[in-house]
Amino acid sequence: MTTVNQSNLSFLEKVMARANLTDVYEAREMTEVVYRTMRDLVPTKTVDNVASELNKKATESNQKQIQEDIADLWKDTNPIVAWISRIRGTLDIDDQLFIRRVEQEGAMPQRTTGEIVIKAVFAATKDELSQERITELSGFLPGKIREIWEQA
Repeated sequence: MTTVNQSNLSFLEKVMARANLTDVYEAREMTEVVYRTMRDLVPTKTVDNVASELNKKATESNQKQIQEDIADLWKDTNPIVAWISRIRGTLDIDDQLFIRRVEQEGAMPQRTTGEIVIKAVFAATKDELSQERITELSGFLPGKIREIWEQA
């Protein structure tokens, strides 16, 4: 098996490689689900802090569907849900619910698991964030999800 130099890969390519996904479209979909679940755990200020650091290309492509910044993946694309999440408080999501949401909402491919996808998204995300943001997010993650974040 050939080892791929992760530093030369785009964000979505890293997620795809680490999560055993077949293409960047799967990686984008799974990333959005992990991010949606994470956003439900953190206050609006932290959501904004993270978004401010993710203004980098998610992947290099001439295909318009995937020409987006990582910050675009982090933000909620549904304007009503985005508005509601800004005015309501954080949700109480334990580690098992976090994993279950990722597996169910993301049409999880059979060749991977929620934990593997979560760790892949976390690792690629941490490559893009400052240590301050990494520490800030860690404080909001429950039990096993925090462990996955710290291992990623």
